[in-house]
Amino acid sequence: MRGFLNIGLCLFLLCLWGCGPSAKLPPLPGEAKVLAFGDSLTYGTGAGSGQSYPDVLGGMIGRDIINAGIPGETSAEGLARLPELLDEYQPALLLLCHGGNDFLRNLGEKGAEDNVRAMVKLARERGVDVVLIAVPSFGLTLSPPDLYERIAGELGLPIETDTLSRIIRDPGLKSDSVHPNAAGYKLLAEAVAGRLKAAGAI
Repeated sequence: MRGFLNIGLCLFLLCLWGCGPSAKLPPLPGEAKVLAFGDSLTYGTGAGSGQSYPDVLGGMIGRDIINAGIPGETSAEGLARLPELLDEYQPALLLLCHGGNDFLRNLGEKGAEDNVRAMVKLARERGVDVVLIAVPSFGLTLSPPDLYERIAGELGLPIETDTLSRIIRDPGLKSDSVHPNAAGYKLLAEAVAGRLKAAGAI
């Protein structure tokens, strides 16, 4: 009996942690709106006009992408702001990249996890699909906290996990200690486009 339970637990965990990268999305119509939501990493701080990752991604995938990034925003502020934007634009897809300012201000990962999860659920309640973009914690390892994988696994989301960490580790892809430059944002756009293709959205 114990062996059976252990096997069941292993299968559950494999499903939980494995469904993020392999999660599927419905095809994204050409006229569909995409809402890129986040803080300065979405806004494009550190690069010129038209060089943010949403701007570059829109050209790559041939879709209208609305850049809804606000520099300095915490996840709690994002959670309060998101419903109005979802109702205004009625996007088919939400690209969610949030939590970095919580980490920079030592606000705690638990609050960021709760807020990001709540944002995903707000979108889902409106029939909006979600792709999650993990943000590094800007600590010694520059790796994303496990909260992003937990949320992706729990809610069955496609997730881009490694690209921002790779960018932040490479001085040639940054404009300062935490923001990409134009080349860094282009790399992020390419990674998100690859995730959308793998998920079947484009």
